Amino acid sequence: MSIASVDTVRLVEADAPVPVLLTVEEAAYCLRIGRTTCFALIRTGELESLMVGGLRRVPADAPAAYLARRRAEQRAA
Repeated sequence: MSIASVDTVRLVEADAPVPVLLTVEEAAYCLRIGRTTCFALIRTGELESLMVGGLRRVPADAPAAYLARRRAEQRAA
């Protein structure tokens, strides 16, 4: 089970579908960081996001992908 699926399961009710897109606040919760830090990661392009209408959304797999990149960078250093 991936980190994204573990954390996003907590964000929805037991019988609700697993979200495909997260709010910035939900993505921040998954990464255990603050909302401002999450927006900073989005602004720099480190965390994938997209606009849906006028709303900023983060793909549900983006927090896990960000974490995987960071871990690979640290291993390479």
